[in-house]
Parts: sequence; structure tokens; C-alpha cells
Amino acid sequence: MAKRSQKLLYDKQAEILKALSHPLRIAILDYLKDGEQCVCDIAKKVGSERSNVSRHLALMVNAGVLSYKKQGLKVIYKLQMPCTSKFFSCLQACIKQQAKETSKLLRAI
Repeated sequence: MAKRSQKLLYDKQAEILKALSHPLRIAILDYLKDGEQCVCDIAKKVGSERSNVSRHLALMVNAGVLSYKKQGLKVIYKLQMPCTSKFFSCLQACIKQQAKETSKLLRAI
């Protein structure tokens, strides 16, 4: 039974990671880290059409990364998983380290 529950956990983690794995979605998450926003403002900020942004938002809502509420005609989104900011900070630290190592290698050539 433990193996089945572990597989379910891995499956959910993979679903969340897939929901995060697109440059536009990362830009949306970066914008939402400062607070909830409506689709119109998100689309403007990330420089994409509302319909395209809405599809990406829906995918992240289904994965549990975002939540939303309706205010009149507006749909307002917010991070359901604020820890994503820490995750992306960790990724940036790794990228910086890789860049330093590449720079050292280039100097050695």
C-alpha cells in the first residue's frame, strides 16, 4: 500500500512541475508573487493575449498552483502555493552557480 501512495505522491508532484514548466507560466507566477491580479493585468504584464494567458492559468489552477475568485466580470488569480517563489529562487541560485563554473571553464580555454 505504501508503494501505491508513494506513486500517487510522485504523480501529483510531476503534475505540479509540469504546470510550472513553461516560460509564460513562470512569468505569471513571478507577477503573482506580489499579490492577486486579474487576467487583464496578468496578460498585459507578461505581454500575451488574454486567451493564451487564460489557458495557462486554467492549467495551473487544475494543478493546484493557483486559485481564483470572480469579482463581477473580472477573474482574480492568486498563488495557492506561495512556496513557488522559494523554488524559483533556488533555481536561480543553481543557474548562477552553473554560469560561474562555465565562466571558469571558458577562462581556462
